[in-house]
Amino acid sequence: MTKVIALAGKGGTGKTTIAALITQNLVQRSLGPVLAIDADPSTNLHMALGLATPETIGEVREDMMETAQGGQLGVSISRHDYLSHEIRMVMEEGEQIDLLAMGRPEGQGCYCAVNHLLRNIIDDIGGKYPFVVIDNEAGMEHISRRTTKDVDQLIVVTDPTIRGIRAAASIAAMATDVEVNVRQTSLIVNRVIGSLPSALQTAVDELGIEVLGMVPADDRVGELDAIGQPLIALNGDSPAASAVAAMTKRILDNLA
Repeated sequence: MTKVIALAGKGGTGKTTIAALITQNLVQRSLGPVLAIDADPSTNLHMALGLATPETIGEVREDMMETAQGGQLGVSISRHDYLSHEIRMVMEEGEQIDLLAMGRPEGQGCYCAVNHLLRNIIDDIGGKYPFVVIDNEAGMEHISRRTTKDVDQLIVVTDPTIRGIRAAASIAAMATDVEVNVRQTSLIVNRVIGSLPSALQTAVDELGIEVLGMVPADDRVGELDAIGQPLIALNGDSPAASAVAAMTKRILDNLA
């Protein structure tokens, strides 16, 4: 059965880095291919994974709307079949990692019906993989509208600041308000230098959700990000990669 792991967090917390490292670690454990979904409109998960720049589902959606409004879709193919075909065509395929990029939000007009189709099609595609990893935008709305109906493990990523922890609390609370079945919620504190100050540790404890762990600040991650190189260049000497590997094991234990 497919397990869906979704990451969320305010901008700049490094959730894309964590999403990429979790995805790569799942592959390294020989657990089967992983579907990565870049649900952040900035669309940069592909760089962290070492994949080519993808076309986006947002572009597919807009093209379909234009085609349908122009009367060119015809009666020989349904919207569902058209979207399903086009989504599969824009999937970026890698070595045991496939990527779908959601792209920009909707344009003008009502996209409710299209979003419903998208979510069903993406769920159908994702159901062929042992794991789906979603790099989400800051809030949960994108998952609710267009990405999936079920999340087995929601991981909220924060930086080691009180402001970040407060944002994490809001995101965790939002997970109970959207039309998504979130089974488990946990926290990762990223870019930690040394131990957390007592006030920050207290704020983390008061969140009342499982803490998967702390990812230490890692200069090598920053260097690779700066030059747009994939994180597959990290090895066992990387403190961040080692920490995320340990957290991936905890995630798998949670999902067992």
